[in-house]
Amino acid sequence: MQEQFFHSNVPISPATGIYLERSRMHQLLEQAVQSPLVMVVAGAGYGKTHVVHSFAQTQQYCTVWMQLSDRDNNPDRFWENFVQATTCINKERAAQLEAIGFPKTKRQFDWYISSIEDGRLPHQKYMFVYDDFHLLREKAVLEFLEHFFNIPFPNITFIIISRTKPAINTVNFFAHRLLAQITEEDLRFSPQEMLDYFQHQGITLPPEAAWDLYHDTEGWIFALQLAGLSLKQGNGVADYGRSSMRSDMFTLIEERIFSSISQDLQKYLITLSLIEHWPLEILMELAPDQNLIQEMERIGSFIRYDIYLNAYRIHHLLLEYLNRHQQRLTEEEKQVVYAKAARWCAANNLKIDAINYYEKARSYTELIRLVYTFPLALSDHVAEFLLPILDRAPAEAYTQNAAAYILYTRLLFTLGRFEECAQKLQKIIKHFEALSPSQFNYRVLYGCYNNLGFMGLISCLYTHRYDFVSYFEKGHYYYLLSGHELHGPVTMMTLGSYVCWFGSTEKADLDQYLQAVSTMVPYLSTSMNGCTYGLDDLLRAELAYFKGDIPNAERFVYQALYKAQNRKQYEIQTRAIFYLLRIHLYRGNYRIIQELFKRLEVQRDIREYVNRYTILDVVNGWFYSQIGQHTRTASWLTEDLKEGESHSLMYGMEILVQAKYYLAEKNYSRVLDALYSPGSYYGLECFLFGKIEMAILEAMCRYHTGASVEATRILEKAYRLALPHAMDMPFIEQGMDMSLLVSAALKAPWCSIPRDWLEKIRCHASAYGKQLMIVAAQYQYVNPELLPEALSPREQAVLLNLSKGLTREEIAQDTTLSINTIKNTISCLYHKLGAVNRADAIRIAIATGLLQDGQATG
Repeated sequence: MQEQFFHSNVPISPATGIYLERSRMHQLLEQAVQSPLVMVVAGAGYGKTHVVHSFAQTQQYCTVWMQLSDRDNNPDRFWENFVQATTCINKERAAQLEAIGFPKTKRQFDWYISSIEDGRLPHQKYMFVYDDFHLLREKAVLEFLEHFFNIPFPNITFIIISRTKPAINTVNFFAHRLLAQITEEDLRFSPQEMLDYFQHQGITLPPEAAWDLYHDTEGWIFALQLAGLSLKQGNGVADYGRSSMRSDMFTLIEERIFSSISQDLQKYLITLSLIEHWPLEILMELAPDQNLIQEMERIGSFIRYDIYLNAYRIHHLLLEYLNRHQQRLTEEEKQVVYAKAARWCAANNLKIDAINYYEKARSYTELIRLVYTFPLALSDHVAEFLLPILDRAPAEAYTQNAAAYILYTRLLFTLGRFEECAQKLQKIIKHFEALSPSQFNYRVLYGCYNNLGFMGLISCLYTHRYDFVSYFEKGHYYYLLSGHELHGPVTMMTLGSYVCWFGSTEKADLDQYLQAVSTMVPYLSTSMNGCTYGLDDLLRAELAYFKGDIPNAERFVYQALYKAQNRKQYEIQTRAIFYLLRIHLYRGNYRIIQELFKRLEVQRDIREYVNRYTILDVVNGWFYSQIGQHTRTASWLTEDLKEGESHSLMYGMEILVQAKYYLAEKNYSRVLDALYSPGSYYGLECFLFGKIEMAILEAMCRYHTGASVEATRILEKAYRLALPHAMDMPFIEQGMDMSLLVSAALKAPWCSIPRDWLEKIRCHASAYGKQLMIVAAQYQYVNPELLPEALSPREQAVLLNLSKGLTREEIAQDTTLSINTIKNTISCLYHKLGAVNRADAIRIAIATGLLQDGQATG
């Protein structure tokens, strides 16, 4: 918004402005945009933005124009700005981008690219313009843009407008001649363009004066603008050369622009210089007289309306001049402006800007209220941004806002400053419990006790202490006295890798944990407007499932789902559906699995559900790996994982899916790399179920790489971990791989696992593996692009005979083919169907429609 000036798609008459159609520059840009990346680099006052803007309006491009500022070095603010810019072409797509968040991780970048791919029309040309690129310094933002620019979109052109060479790596673009550049030399007015410019304003110069003026200005547009203003005011042609202007530029602005407008407009413009966004709604609200906006527009090229930004833009030099005069406003006047700007930003989902303005307005109540519209699990970026604001806040910000104390400790916890957080909470609680009773004090105590409770709930994984429920009980007590209600995303529970945040093998510990969670949920779901509602049922469902108690698992999971739906506990809903998927995969019921996936897809459109993309990708990846379609797993899950913005306890689910992916790929070293990657302790190994599943996957890797002794030893470790709670399902879910591993263990003289348990697991794992084949075949049938390779007529004939129960010899006799030919045909048939034996081949063929159910009689 602070860069340039001419903004119209038709020539402006001499009476009203300064628009000049520069056909020479249009031709240069027409040639430049044939490249995927265009850099327009020149110093201040060269008309960079005007040239690109006017060109874009003459083309059939769909344009996303992003006006950058120093604040865009905050990645979250950059993303809000970017989302706002994309609303002009597709509001629905912009809402998706908002939900994805700034792509700090590979996963988010993949979602972003997928969203761009899905949203763009193949025959439509797109132009992404990044104006004032020189203001960007933040490494994460620059790396995102660099990565984005390097994605080969055939119908997208990126244009960078900058005063200096952009701080991104363009070697690849140079090497492949994919970069076009517009320089200062290109942007200078030619002598003829200068004469045309003055003619548009009704100014005629004698040839000698024109030559002297061009020689002084060297075609520098800003100098020509001021010269034109001087000439229209009846002054002579002064020295407007670059050297003289640079030394006293603000004096020229004072003399040629500011002194010629009314006192009211002067003050109005100084008022507007306080804020970064100049949409018409704010300008009208801040204008004491609506005629001031019309007077402002008559200034001409220095302040123009931008159709892409849907806002007014001011020339950066004029803005800098106005900034130097902000002392003419009182502090009260400034705070009124900041408060109005903050409210507009909040209403338009520019939350980071709104928080900045609320701080300047000293409106801490509104600031904190806005923060409580953020998710319960804040990102590190947001926490790092907010904590200094609360540190700078005056004492009255706390004495007037109970939530300030609660938010401050929540930020400490988010940033991993646990000991400091606990000490701060205890100090606040001690202070407020000693004060006279009041709803304000109760509100502080209610929030602080709940924060202590959450710390205890998470840390019980390591401490094995389950007294956290007492904090939630206290929080509930003070909640009832406070009369306060929470609303929005802060009331939505975030789950970890497993529902059961439990790390001990002791049965007594598990009983205590179950009791604590069951007691906690009523307190927390009441005091936090539904938070955790259904969690206790889901916990029992998870435990029952891992024990192989399918009927009880199903009963509890439906109870959890019903409760979670009633109180908008989206992650609990997703996890409940995930366990229903696993239950029906165990039963081989693909029809119900299809319905469950439809329910999951509905969740993609719930904007309040912040973590939905991560969680749904993980659920899909787990399912694909189970049914032999692991290549459909989201690509971010198959590459090196990095803990991102989500809670580290969720990280283990991602690790587990990656390990299953590489197990299906038979890349066993990558399985082990995933299982023991940085962060795996907090994501997997601290959970009892995580320890079991890690050991099982490692044992299978060792078995497949020929390390039978080591495989059996690790299998024993998994068995010992699972034994106290009879957790059989993690073994059974490995299907045929587990059946093979257990068969080897049964033959191993060094194996100390009881034979009856091994026999039981082999039987159930084998049965589970057969159900997987049925579901996999049905999945292929409803997804034709995944169907097995087409069968030849001979293979179809052999398949039909197999289904009738004929032996190989009988088939050879019936078809007059040799027995070896029949054997080879059956081998090819099994390979194409993904079957391991006759029964599997027949089941898969029926499921995929290659055989009718009535045809199979053998």
